[in-house]
Amino acid sequence: MVKEDKKFALTNPICILTGKEPGDLTRDDLIKVIEEKGLERITFHYTALDGKIKELRIPVTNRKQAEMVLTEGERVDGSSLFKGIIDAGKSDLYVVPVYKSAFLNPFDDTSIDFICRFLTADGELAPFTPDNILHKAAELHRKKTGLELYAMGELEFYILSNPENNLYPIPKQKGYHASAPFVKSGEVLNEMVHHIAKITGSIKYAHHEVGVLENVHSDFPEINGRKAEQVEIEFLPTPVEETGDIIVLAKWIIRNVAYKHGFVATFCPKLEVGNAGTGMHFHIALMKDGKNVMLGKKGDLSKEAKQVIGGLCRYASSLTAYGNTVSASYLRLVPHQEAPTKVCWSEMNRSALIRVPLGWNNVSNLAMKVNPQQKTKLTNEPGRQTVELRSPDGSGIAHLLLAGLTMASEWGLSNEKESLDLAEKNHVTVNIHASGSSDDLAELATSCVESSERLLQHRNLYERDKIFPAVVINHVAKLLQQENDKNLNQRLLAMPDDEKIWESRRIMHRDIHKH
Repeated sequence: MVKEDKKFALTNPICILTGKEPGDLTRDDLIKVIEEKGLERITFHYTALDGKIKELRIPVTNRKQAEMVLTEGERVDGSSLFKGIIDAGKSDLYVVPVYKSAFLNPFDDTSIDFICRFLTADGELAPFTPDNILHKAAELHRKKTGLELYAMGELEFYILSNPENNLYPIPKQKGYHASAPFVKSGEVLNEMVHHIAKITGSIKYAHHEVGVLENVHSDFPEINGRKAEQVEIEFLPTPVEETGDIIVLAKWIIRNVAYKHGFVATFCPKLEVGNAGTGMHFHIALMKDGKNVMLGKKGDLSKEAKQVIGGLCRYASSLTAYGNTVSASYLRLVPHQEAPTKVCWSEMNRSALIRVPLGWNNVSNLAMKVNPQQKTKLTNEPGRQTVELRSPDGSGIAHLLLAGLTMASEWGLSNEKESLDLAEKNHVTVNIHASGSSDDLAELATSCVESSERLLQHRNLYERDKIFPAVVINHVAKLLQQENDKNLNQRLLAMPDDEKIWESRRIMHRDIHKH
């Protein structure tokens, strides 16, 4: 497979150099890459509790040293990376490279880079780190259900540039799938996609989204006066414990490419009142023996898929604690903005919290309908159906959110009657923002403070089976409470219009680079 893929420009160069798939890479393979490419350093990356990727640069001076680094990892100060979780008196952690994550750094052609896992002094996976919590949740899901959970992200963000000209402007809220010359950030988006695809191999597509601002008004000089274009990168399904790493790596690449061009990339949930907010939706699917099991024999949702939906409904009211972590998140989760406000699910309905999108069910080889000259069919992969959670945004802590989704799925599959009852109760077929259509549906949280309260009320859903440590639940709740945004939208509505606009902008823009 790797040899065949040498013809494709976006194949991971390390796979081409070694002739191996990522999961087959060994220490000797990686040493070979270092020697053949004349690389000067090994760079370790790992995700701290703030959801951002960190790095440690290790110069390579000889083979023995490189082998030792790849074998034993390095030490880091856990009390700085996990402040509030680890005491400074006992803070050292090991960071150990995951070989299959190896990639050539697109911003430093002298480095081979790795995603790492955190290990304790005893050589065990540190139980309080976001990546290891996700790993434990995925292991629990496999053990209790016999099914593998796959996930894929939809990463929306704004690219802010210095306006060069006002030719071919796009009307407000009309940027969806727009092309050049109307959008001006296409080349930068292409560069982002290029690097993410070569490193992760999991990009599905990229496009411009609805939001367009010709001139951002802000008290923050970094973004004031810039032109903003909203874009989206959607990924392919991967095992859920890999999805978290892919998301944080993608955000790191996006920001670095933007910086290289003098642009700003932001994942903040909202940039301007009345303009499209920015989501970080996740699709999930159940797999068994490499096959998608989300569909029944008649092409409708399988019982297992509905159980997963029921599990998501059970967990939804507290998942905002991980997926919507700043006050601006709750300026996005308002009616009539294609953002969910109620706990419900529906087919292809973008007002619902949980959406069942088109999945090529009962159809295949569609190109033959419009290309009659194509006579041979392609054997498709078995099943592409997913369900999508639409509440999270770019402030979300990806690994913890995915761990919560994984536990919701496992709960739904392990509690058949309750989960199927919840799925039936929360199914809607209309726009939930229509008058009276959702009066009996539970509300999502409307502030960080409310999300923290729900997290503490439902902490047993996450702490069960020793997946989420109590100290992590307490820490996340404390951070949310510090936003001090109880009744945020009501307070804003009570302000005069001009004051409301500027206060909303202050709230939205203060977290321009959070997570």
